[in-house]
Amino acid sequence: MAAAAPRAEVVASGLENPWGVGFLPGGRFLVTEKAGRVRVVGVDGKVGPPVVGLPAVAAGGQGGLLDVMVDAAFETNRTFYICYAEPDAAGMGNSTALARAQLSADGSRMEGLRVIFSQRPKVASRNHFGCRIVDAGDGTLFLTLGDRFSRKEDAQKLDNHLGKIVRIGKDGSVPKDNPFVGKTGALPEIWSYGHRNGQGATLAPDGKLWMHEHGPQGGDEINIPQAGRNYGWPVITYGENYGGGKIGDGITQKEGMEQPLHYWVPSIAPSGMAFLTSDRYGAGWKGNLFLGSLKFGYLDRIELKDGKVVAEHKLLEDGRARIRDVKQGPDGLLYILTDESNGKLLRLLGD
Repeated sequence: MAAAAPRAEVVASGLENPWGVGFLPGGRFLVTEKAGRVRVVGVDGKVGPPVVGLPAVAAGGQGGLLDVMVDAAFETNRTFYICYAEPDAAGMGNSTALARAQLSADGSRMEGLRVIFSQRPKVASRNHFGCRIVDAGDGTLFLTLGDRFSRKEDAQKLDNHLGKIVRIGKDGSVPKDNPFVGKTGALPEIWSYGHRNGQGATLAPDGKLWMHEHGPQGGDEINIPQAGRNYGWPVITYGENYGGGKIGDGITQKEGMEQPLHYWVPSIAPSGMAFLTSDRYGAGWKGNLFLGSLKFGYLDRIELKDGKVVAEHKLLEDGRARIRDVKQGPDGLLYILTDESNGKLLRLLGD
């Protein structure tokens, strides 16, 4: 059986608003800080100095240096990916960008940095960057892209990257089997559209992409984005405007638009997302979905049956820390980042 009261062990502290964590060989970690730093955390929990060689980052509001993903073949190619708010040349606008680089042998710098995707258009906004990276396992990457808040109607248009999930090759190329390749007026990187602000995404054990996204006031959603499908924002939503009042026609369903697998009213402000595939916490937890709540400060353990949410369990409520990321490590345990000025990297222990 799973542990009755799992506890969190502090792996590292002193991280300034950490946003994403990746796993390096030998039990080390790669952690991003929103202000624009990447740090290597040692097995002993020691936080290394900032890695040098980062691109320009538009840090402010919800923007900054956000997700990180270590390549599956890191031991041979030393490659990792970062997602961040990329400023335009004039410093007036920004957009979500994805870059790849190699970590130097001593872990001190980024080498061979190359931007492989840049969201279009750039917008004068400090909100809704999305920015979760998922390795599809077939040589391609998924990237969640926010609607930038002020441009929500663009989430329904295919001539821009706002409010979309894109799928690209690890070299930035466009996969030939993407759903909008060759379609007039549609950007070929787009995988799915009608999203608001996805800050959690992961592959399910069966290889399908899952993601969650922030609703407005209410209406946070879990979705399973499929190629070419429309997920409705801002035409349909289970939320309302901040302070009250309907969004658009105030409808929750429309033909041609997908329903969420699950939604929350009120919002929990989800961030980070991972399936547990190990048995480190007992058979009852294997296959469960985990995500953090920024608003209420807990780790949500979600039980699923036949593709539906059947139960939710709030973990780590005592800490009341904003949980920004959750990932399963190579050791089968769950690792959690808390989004605070003295942010922590936690390891969830079972029995």
